[in-house]
Amino acid sequence: MTSQKLSFPRQHARTQRFTLGAPRAFTVSRDGTRVIFLRSSSGTDRTNRLMVLDTLTGEERVAADPSVLLGGSAEKLSPQERARRERTREGSAGIVGYAVDEAAELAAFALSGKVYVAELRAGTARALPVPGPVIDPRPSPDGRHIAYVSRGALRVVGADGEGDRPVAEPEDAQVSYGLAEFVAAEEMGRYRGFWWSPDSERLLVARADDSAVQRWWIADPANPGSRPAEVGYPAAGTANAEVRLFVTDLEGARTEVVWDRARFPYLARVHWSSHGAPLLLVQARDQRSQLHLAVDTESGATRTVHVDEDEIWLDLFAGVPAWAPDGRLVRVADEGGARVLSVGDRPLTGDQLHIQAVLDIGESDILVQATAGEGAADPETGQSHVYRVGELGVERVSEGAGVHSAVRSGDVTVLVSATLEQPGAAVQVLRDGKRIATVAGLAQEPTLRARVQLTEGGARRIPCAVLLPSGYKESDGPLPVLMDPYGGPHGRRVVAAHNPHLTSQWFADHGFAVIVADGRGAPGRSPGWEKAVRDDFTLTLDDQVEALHALAERFPLDLSKVAMRGWSYGGYLSALAVLRRPDVFHAAVVGAPVTDWRLYDTHYTERYLGDPAARPEVYAHSSLVTDEGLSEPAGEVRPMMIVHGLADDNVVVAHALRLSSALLSAGRPHEVLPLSGVTHMTPQEQVAENLLLLQVDFLKRSLGLARG
Repeated sequence: MTSQKLSFPRQHARTQRFTLGAPRAFTVSRDGTRVIFLRSSSGTDRTNRLMVLDTLTGEERVAADPSVLLGGSAEKLSPQERARRERTREGSAGIVGYAVDEAAELAAFALSGKVYVAELRAGTARALPVPGPVIDPRPSPDGRHIAYVSRGALRVVGADGEGDRPVAEPEDAQVSYGLAEFVAAEEMGRYRGFWWSPDSERLLVARADDSAVQRWWIADPANPGSRPAEVGYPAAGTANAEVRLFVTDLEGARTEVVWDRARFPYLARVHWSSHGAPLLLVQARDQRSQLHLAVDTESGATRTVHVDEDEIWLDLFAGVPAWAPDGRLVRVADEGGARVLSVGDRPLTGDQLHIQAVLDIGESDILVQATAGEGAADPETGQSHVYRVGELGVERVSEGAGVHSAVRSGDVTVLVSATLEQPGAAVQVLRDGKRIATVAGLAQEPTLRARVQLTEGGARRIPCAVLLPSGYKESDGPLPVLMDPYGGPHGRRVVAAHNPHLTSQWFADHGFAVIVADGRGAPGRSPGWEKAVRDDFTLTLDDQVEALHALAERFPLDLSKVAMRGWSYGGYLSALAVLRRPDVFHAAVVGAPVTDWRLYDTHYTERYLGDPAARPEVYAHSSLVTDEGLSEPAGEVRPMMIVHGLADDNVVVAHALRLSSALLSAGRPHEVLPLSGVTHMTPQEQVAENLLLLQVDFLKRSLGLARG
């Protein structure tokens, strides 16, 4: 069946939101001759292959093909690997991640629970005879060894498959070595738990003990004979996993790294390069203070390199902290109302940029991704660009309105650019700023085109995207409105890229004016913009209302028919909309909502709302339900469809059930759509397709619109 014959919902689901066939996970070899990446063979093929691009000839070749390596057998995933993929929102198959040695000559990856290594020049790949199931194999910098995790133990094997041995073994079933604990992977962006030394002789190994973490049980009601899955879930105000760190040699001799873990329990970042001692970033539980620590690898002692403090909270950033080649500390800090890049004691950027991530640290400059700051001449709504930052100033690398990111090694840069005009992303390989090759994208062309107008709304200049039906004419009159936000912290939806708006356009083509608004708390603006939601998530609803009313002055919006749909935080916001502001919102699709913030995890929730035991009134105000029922008396009853995956271990289905119970107790009719076997993602093709169709039907029915 060709893509032209598919409905958009089916195509959207089958292509996993048009990500299949798109190249990703780029690495540039140190000598600049090779670009390594992952890509499946088509826009509907879920199985990623390991690919190599020769930058001298522009030719691509397959370095490892799962269908060949597995001999056509089906891939088998352990429960631990499934959980790891859930944390990273990974829905594809085959080779979903890899690691290389320092020269990028050897790659290691896990496939169907086994360790494989690929010689990237020779183009050969083979399995190593080691015990499984295997998680996160990584070569040593010199390429002689592979470290990996199996059954909670960190093990090392020679790249030739000889000498397999454990270097850290768990003391009991609640302990693991070399893996990120739940909140590190879910909320901190730390997905790994071990790091090689630059000389390949030692490793830093995290030990996670979750015996104090409360146990939850995720059942499958559709299969009552199945035993519920036991999950250690650190809900707000409860115990986290205990995380310790060890320096370990290749025979298992180890020294514990010592810091004040009672005061700074979160191990947020680890960096170990040839430019200095191992560098740690550890955070206090309230995330208002953090230490940059250098590790003495002989004694395990640490010394404080830098201290950050913030009366609201401290954010974490990709790529930092790290050492510059001259030994100075590279970090991102909130200074002067901006997110600035600092090297040593000197800030290298000012209020013209808000740094989002550090992409590469070179000999004479640093490559970053950033949005325009309040000091910029153009607000550049929804854009992110790549910049070179050095002692002499700032230079923009990416061109054209869009969302740009990059990977760099030496003088070779892989620049990934998404724009509003074209579906997908273009991938260019640059040497000294000049294009020398491109990486082909094999993703399908969407059956529809998003027609996005980026703008700002209200006195706060809230970033907004507006989508009207294809072919809409002013004479068609005002349109019913669908607010389609994420709308919460760390979730940016208003972006200058085409594909993120495709589903919104599909809803628009069913007769809605669709509005996506990024209010306070969303990234991309100033630190103060993000931190305004401290102690009060309901401000995010105020911003949706402000954006709606401001845009009604410029767009054909029928304010008598306004609905909201959302997932996760967006689901929470949708329920909040019809419960707290039924004067504005007339229906809501509430997907996988957080309804009681006491049931969400520590690192996320406490950052914004504090300790629930110390501040129960803050939690009650921002939650939809309390122990007594609905958190606030609601006004007029509005239709609500609650959707939740029964297998969700991030926002557990208890959230939806407690909301439904509170609504029932209050005599408020509503609909509940349970998704059997579905997690916080909805990768199943039929489920994802029909979920969109059911939402449209519910919205039209609830707003009194013609269906069909």
